[in-house]
Amino acid sequence: MRHAWLLAALLAFPGVSSGQAPSVLHVTVTLLDAAQVPTPVPRHMLLVSDNPATSEPRRVQTRADGSVEIKVKPGSYTVESDRPVTFLGKAYQWTQMVDVVAGRDATLQLTAANAEVGPASATSSPTGAAAPESDPSLLLGKWQESVVGIWSPTARASGLLVDARGLIATDRSAVGNAASVEVQLSPTVKVPARVLFSDGSRDVALVWVDPSVVSPRSPLPLPCPPAAPPSLDEGQAIVTIAAPLRAGTDLIQGEVTGFQPRAIETDMRLPFGGAGGPVFDETGVVVGLTSVPADAEARRRSDVTVVRVGIICEAVSAAQSTVSGTAPPEPTRLPVEPLRPYPADAIDASTRSRTGTTSAPVVSSSDFDVAFITPATVSRAQQKSGWTGGGGGRSPEAEARIGRLMDFGAWADYFADRPPVLVVRVTPKMVEGFWKRLAREAARTQGAALPAFKDFKTDFLRMRVFCGGEEVTPIHPFVLEHPVSDKDVIREGLYVFGPDAFGPQCGGVTLSLYSEKAPERADTVTIDPKVIDQIWQDFAPWRAAG
Repeated sequence: MRHAWLLAALLAFPGVSSGQAPSVLHVTVTLLDAAQVPTPVPRHMLLVSDNPATSEPRRVQTRADGSVEIKVKPGSYTVESDRPVTFLGKAYQWTQMVDVVAGRDATLQLTAANAEVGPASATSSPTGAAAPESDPSLLLGKWQESVVGIWSPTARASGLLVDARGLIATDRSAVGNAASVEVQLSPTVKVPARVLFSDGSRDVALVWVDPSVVSPRSPLPLPCPPAAPPSLDEGQAIVTIAAPLRAGTDLIQGEVTGFQPRAIETDMRLPFGGAGGPVFDETGVVVGLTSVPADAEARRRSDVTVVRVGIICEAVSAAQSTVSGTAPPEPTRLPVEPLRPYPADAIDASTRSRTGTTSAPVVSSSDFDVAFITPATVSRAQQKSGWTGGGGGRSPEAEARIGRLMDFGAWADYFADRPPVLVVRVTPKMVEGFWKRLAREAARTQGAALPAFKDFKTDFLRMRVFCGGEEVTPIHPFVLEHPVSDKDVIREGLYVFGPDAFGPQCGGVTLSLYSEKAPERADTVTIDPKVIDQIWQDFAPWRAAG
């Protein structure tokens, strides 16, 4: 009896099949702004129940574009708001019935025309402040095009357009010491940017793109110079718009937890690449941008702070003369990651069929070891020894100092879902210096057998790759920084290329490697055709899936 009752309840619940193929109910929620432009209502919670109700309503939430799809069985349904949404001084909520016919999808458009409309005062602020003119969730639809992705060699972040001349503000820790970065405007459009302002003491940076690439987008209105700092209280709700890795723009909520002279403490948690986006108070006013510590470990432990808007204004003012007196960067379209993922079943099949070494192929120049890492080699390493790495590919001394070959450090989140890219990892070689070797030999004559005192020969600076006679532009010229002492850092190259960058079409692949020790002298290595063939075969399933 108990199982029969449970089965009946499941069949009655909306969206659970009862022998008929489910249909899809498409719901959109939009309102007209003051200029009569449709504005999507994101993150609006809806309750969906069948008529007559046989169970608790199903809760669904609209996406950033104000839409949501619900699988339901044929029947009559009630769709209603969980709570009102405030927009331009009015509160809107909906209760609508819709019929879903077997074998057909249904559409329900929720607009001002079929809403229950009341005064905004009907909704209250969690902190007791005056009701905002519009619900903060509507900021996403209004400003999401003005928030972009920022790529530097050492970090991924978000940024906010602050000036129509192409000025974008971001978290300074994302820029680091780079003179140039890349700005991702969409999944298919990425352009170069020049760093105009970077101040570690203020945790803010300004980068500059050609104005033409942001001309359709509206700069966020900063209160510059602010007559008085925007009023914030502990416990007050704030929201940020972030452009995290592979997730599109999103709205993230939090609260103020404390205050510093130049920053605001919060309880926000940001996804990878989310720092650097604009922060709004309950009334929709920009109060700053999100910032995280530069150190990767501290970034995982630390709460997010908000750099106050006045500091952003100071940075914009400092950059004015540069913008007026020089030409912007060229609006060159840079390579981007393929939109199509590497087939997961092909990775699994590759892992099962390759029972030999899990190591990526490695070649050497006079100063560097170079490894070629594909999604298949990452998967095989994971299967053998987990995400901490794979067998081989690095000397024990190097592993002890900077980790395993498949340990991607600060870029671990980028590689976590095994994107369909080729990674060329360039590691400085370890050697024993003359004086250390002399000291070890002296100790040996006294009966002490000591291991070699190896250290890194040089430091990676940059790399150029040639397919035949043509230079190949990487998708990302990442750098991994490894602290090896209180003062010293060792840098590895972690260059990302498209899946078809190296192949038989090249006729030959040559790498020119540059070190900090000899920045103008190329350490050149030609890749064995067998290595190129292995790389090409590792991407065969990806090409076949296209």
